[in-house]
Amino acid sequence: MDKKATILKLIPEQGILPLFFNKDADVSVDILHALYAAGIKTIEYTNRGEAALKNFAKLREVCDKELGGMYLGIGTIKDRAGAQAFIDAGADYIISPGLVDEVVEVADKNNVLWIPGCMTPSEIIKAENLGAKVIKLFPGNVLGPSFLSAVKAVFPNLLFMPTGGVELTKESIGGWFKAGVCAVGMGSQLISAAVMEGKKYAELTESTKQAIAIVNASR
Repeated sequence: MDKKATILKLIPEQGILPLFFNKDADVSVDILHALYAAGIKTIEYTNRGEAALKNFAKLREVCDKELGGMYLGIGTIKDRAGAQAFIDAGADYIISPGLVDEVVEVADKNNVLWIPGCMTPSEIIKAENLGAKVIKLFPGNVLGPSFLSAVKAVFPNLLFMPTGGVELTKESIGGWFKAGVCAVGMGSQLISAAVMEGKKYAELTESTKQAIAIVNASR
């Protein structure tokens, strides 16, 4: 199985995609370890600050040496240069907050999976026509599960994953899975500023296990 196929299988199996950025490389590594300890095998590191590329390279090194089976996605990729820089740094797949043609071109050229952010049926249609397999519904808190319920039948060959506002509750996660998502992206609702600033890594591991349990109960 090639890497694209592996990731397309792994994200739905995992059911959640933790996403975060921290300007401190050591904190970023510790968060990665805490997630891995909970059973996470793929995460999205977000390209949100000047240190993102350098930190991502460090995460790549740690994964290759210590965390077998971990796949690293990079999020918030909005242009060609960013896509190429993170692919060169070892990104396993690319996630964008929108549908960016030049990012798709770079990813396809490098045989890397790309996941676009979409908010309308027109964007989803364009993404599907460009070859997308997974659609990031963004921002999830604006769209809501009812949006996916209304459009999913039109896109039987696509997988959907909301990001933004997914809460660590049975009501929130369960509502999205009832609507038909393959996974939910979880950022600050899981990896909060308080967790990062307080270095509450054991708490993060337990919260992540709880999220996985809610997902499994919601399928």
